[in-house]
Amino acid sequence: MGDYQGTLQPGARVDDAVYLPADPDAVRWGRLPRRGDAPVLTVDPGTALTVDTVSHEGLLPDQGSDPRAFFGGHGVAREDVLEDAIGIAARGARTAEDGPHVVTGPIEVREARPGDLLAITLLDATPRVPYGVISNRHGRGALPGEMPAGPADVSVFTPISPDENGEWRGRLPIAEGGDRIVSFPLAPFLGIMGVATDTDEAAHSVPPGPHGGNIDIRHLTAGATLYIPVQVPGALAYVGDPHFAQGNGEVALTALEASLRARIRLDLLDASEAAREFGDLVTPLAADATHLMPTGLDADLDEAMRACVRQAIALLGARYGMAPHLAYAYLSAATDFEISQVVDLVTGVHARIRRADFEGVR
Repeated sequence: MGDYQGTLQPGARVDDAVYLPADPDAVRWGRLPRRGDAPVLTVDPGTALTVDTVSHEGLLPDQGSDPRAFFGGHGVAREDVLEDAIGIAARGARTAEDGPHVVTGPIEVREARPGDLLAITLLDATPRVPYGVISNRHGRGALPGEMPAGPADVSVFTPISPDENGEWRGRLPIAEGGDRIVSFPLAPFLGIMGVATDTDEAAHSVPPGPHGGNIDIRHLTAGATLYIPVQVPGALAYVGDPHFAQGNGEVALTALEASLRARIRLDLLDASEAAREFGDLVTPLAADATHLMPTGLDADLDEAMRACVRQAIALLGARYGMAPHLAYAYLSAATDFEISQVVDLVTGVHARIRRADFEGVR
């Protein structure tokens, strides 16, 4: 990851030739792109670009809809509040029925067609600010009815700072107002990466699906790729829901939500290459240098687990020619199945298949 080196206001210190800011005209709030939406940017397959993302935390109505006041109340200097966050909140282009997430895009990828796979690779993710928020709100999370313990929503302001070795870490007090601190490492990633849905209505930003969206897989850090089945011509890709860190499950409703500057690359696998590499993907596939991570998505966590196992068996068959009963045995003996998140209406499970186990098989 890129370490925090000062607040990254829109346009500041941009090195890439292609840059997409998160200004109010280049984002949508609470809904995802759909068939027929106009792109805010068009690129060729293989293009690398810089994209600014804005966290919704500090912008929402129950936080006052004024990030200057919200973050200023936590001691953040005015110059360290993002101008694009202020502009998005001021425009207020969101209803109570919409999701909370600010989504940058859509980006048209030339030549992308339904049946292809769009590969979104996170090349780098740099904190734009030295703080974020972890929330337990809206009667959701893994313990609805138990947490929050009182009637008020909970938004925990969480600063980041380097330790004695220069590693940036999130910091939380052990008790409110106390001086004892627990710290944890950062691993920035984009909770939302996806393609437009082939629908008349714009999809809500919270539940993930075959289009990707709010997939919330914490392993999609710098160097990792999410492969998503293209739904509409041009793919109409988008990113958002930036995180500084997340645990598997994301149990409180959000993890450490905070704005990132992301460098991404958009690659395209045509339908024949996609089938040869990964088989018929029903849901997105995450991958990094060491693991393949098929996913399962369903409102029922048990069904999400079953869907993930089926997708993993199909992947091993298509990619390596492995017989289903042997793939099932291998997955049981050698693969971890992890809960991506349990808080996004549609729950997620991902498998962690080691690439090294199949060296020389293909």
